[in-house]
Amino acid sequence: MTETKPRKTTGWRYRWFRIIFHHDTVAGKRFDVILLWLILLSVVVVIVESIPQFQNQFSAVFFSIEWVLTLLFSIEYVVRVLTHPKPLRYIFSFWGIIDVLAILPTYLDLFFSGSHYLLTVRIFRLLRVFRIMRLVHFSSEARLLAHSLRQSGYKIGVFLMAVLAIVTMLGTMMYVVEGAENGFTSIPESIYWAIVTVTTVGFGDIVPQTVLGKILSSLAMIMGYAIIAVPTGIITVEMARQTRATQTCPQCAHQVAEAVNYCENCGTKQEKKVP
Repeated sequence: MTETKPRKTTGWRYRWFRIIFHHDTVAGKRFDVILLWLILLSVVVVIVESIPQFQNQFSAVFFSIEWVLTLLFSIEYVVRVLTHPKPLRYIFSFWGIIDVLAILPTYLDLFFSGSHYLLTVRIFRLLRVFRIMRLVHFSSEARLLAHSLRQSGYKIGVFLMAVLAIVTMLGTMMYVVEGAENGFTSIPESIYWAIVTVTTVGFGDIVPQTVLGKILSSLAMIMGYAIIAVPTGIITVEMARQTRATQTCPQCAHQVAEAVNYCENCGTKQEKKVP
């Protein structure tokens, strides 16, 4: 979410900017709550509409609800563009693109209504689920999780590289041990087996037959339990650190987590500490 304020601090554009892009006013909080319920309703409609018996019985109802919601979201998007101090920055931002993807499929239905385009229309309709990503935009807990993931990105990246090296070695060894006669027809096929085994998914479409292959498979499965726990631990530690790191709100002296942009007690925007 862009925190830049417009140059003018008066007028209808600034008032709507405060309501739509900030959460430190009563009107802004009400706007967010209403928008969250509308997003949830739209996602539920998309999910329920995919059930054949409901789709056939209530198609007219789903159609009406979808168009009402789309028009409301379209008005919201236009107002966001008009009130933002830098419209292009919002339009091409991550959340601006998500907002477009949330309303575009309904309009695309108007141009792809032929029977031979049904598959395309279905894909467009599925894009409406992008609306659920907008829920993250208004949740302080989600922002805390996103901040923790960013802070843990380097460690998780190194961890994934190590896992990639392990499954490559396991796959290559299994290719040598088992061979094509036992289903391990190539190194990529064997690496696929290693990924499935290490992640403890175990599809069972490729199974080692030799004693040495079964020993390697057992080691891979045991290793998998340890591997799964590592990224969870990294993110949990970072989230705990972010939660403990607090600052005092200058308005009400309430202790606020440093990862949070606004005080949950009074709604005052928090000044970020420069490292």
